[in-house]
Order: sequence, then structure tokens, then C-alpha cells
Amino acid sequence: MTSSVAAIPAASSDRAIAHFGTAFEFEADCWDVHDAIAGGRQDFVLFDARSPDLYARGHVPQAISMPHGKIVEAKLRDYPLDTLFVVYCAGPHCNGAHRAAYRLAKLGRPVKLMIGGITGWIDEGFELARGSGD
Repeated sequence: MTSSVAAIPAASSDRAIAHFGTAFEFEADCWDVHDAIAGGRQDFVLFDARSPDLYARGHVPQAISMPHGKIVEAKLRDYPLDTLFVVYCAGPHCNGAHRAAYRLAKLGRPVKLMIGGITGWIDEGFELARGSGD
């Protein structure tokens, strides 16, 4: 008897390489973001796409509060067009980061999603910064 896992055969290695390799163009994980920040190699702008209240209660250090609905060209004018943005929200149960990434992409900006969001950050054991950042 075949399980539901094996009922559909796995993709060929070539297709799997293409599929999983492409994911790195769209995503970064919490560990890599933390490593870049901690190592002084942060070559991206990190946006927290949650509400200002949630941001104040705890956010990734170096993140800027930028709720997805507030991402407009006027707020980006100080960033060069080739600035890489990394966005996150609460976690896998939240689509705020996807909304933020979509808005940035529609504005012609390079963007990646930090998979896991705050939930992933905490799961990795990383500290949160607190306060509004004003």
C-alpha cells in the first residue's frame, strides 16, 4: 500500500534543483538575517510589516517599522533603487510580509521574505529589540 506522501512521485533532480534554487531568490531565513546583522554585514534594509504596536512590543534588531499598507514610493525615496529589502511579519500564519513584498516588487524594488517571521526569530533563540524606535 502506497502512502499519500509517495502517491505522487518526487520531481526529478533537475526539477528539484530549479524549484528549490529559485526559492533562495525570494527568501532568506532568520539565521542568515541574524548572521548578517551580528557580523556587521547587513547589506539590506529590514522592514517589519506588522503594526506599530506589535513592533514596539518586540522586533528584530535593526528592523524598521513599515506596516505593509504604508509601503509607498514616497517612503522609499531615500533608498537607492537597487536597495535590497527584507520583510517579515508575525510568522508563517501571517501574510503581512507577503503583502509587503508584493508592494515593494510593484514599486520595482528588490525584495526577499524572511521566512518564519518573528515566530522563527524567537524559535532560533534570537533576542528581540523593544520600543517604537522613534
